[in-house]
This record gives sequence, C-alpha cells and structure tokens, in this order.
Amino acid sequence: MLFCPVFSAQFYGFYIAAGISDMIDGTVARKTGSSSEFGAKLDSAADLFFVAVAGMKIFPEISLPKFIWIWIGVIAVVKIARIVVACIREKQFVIPHSIANKITGFLLFIFPLTIPFVDVRLSAGIVCAVATVAVVFFS
Repeated sequence: MLFCPVFSAQFYGFYIAAGISDMIDGTVARKTGSSSEFGAKLDSAADLFFVAVAGMKIFPEISLPKFIWIWIGVIAVVKIARIVVACIREKQFVIPHSIANKITGFLLFIFPLTIPFVDVRLSAGIVCAVATVAVVFFS
C-alpha cells in the first residue's frame, strides 16, 4: 500500500485486504486457541502502523478545514495521553478495545472508501465526533 499510487485500484486492493485481515485475525486466533497477549499487542501495533501508512498516503491528497486537523490532533494527544497513563498504572502496554473504539476504527477504515462519494469534510467530521466520544468516555 505504501508504494502504490493513492486511490488507485492497487492501493484500494491492499487497503481492503489489510483491513479485512485485521478484522478477522483476532476472531480466528480465539477460535483456534492460538490467541496470546503478545498477539493482541502485535495487533494493536499493526493497527497503528496501518493507520499511519494510510494517513501518510491519503491526508496529503485531500482538503480538510483547519479545525478538522486541530480536532484530529487533540484526539490523538488525548488518546496517547490515556495510553501512557494506562501503561504507567498497569506497568505494561495497554490499549483499550472498547466497542466505541471499534466503531471509530471501522469508520476510520471506511473513510477513504467514501472519498469519491461523500464530502470529506462531512465524513471526517463524523469520524472525529465518534472518536471524540470514544476517547473521552470509553478509554
């Protein structure tokens, strides 16, 4: 995905394949009895990497108002602060997996797929609103 032209068929193919595999890997691991704490942490790290790569490719290509960028930054700072505090309290790397965070992740995943059909300001605002609720109330 990193080396494909953004919004190309190849990009979307890799994007969708990565997203689908991320959605099913935990379920498969649990059903086969192969889940582990390390696997859960690796999944969280892979999620962050996937979001970072997708963001690096997509965000330079779209036009978002300044307040959306600020909103994204505030959400990121609060989320990182919550993760750091949880890690200090628990003395281990902890990322909350609440339903609100899963909904946010799903909306974030479909965001690039909506770009040709929905105004990016509207879809970005929806993702930010749900992410704000998730980070404030469910982290």
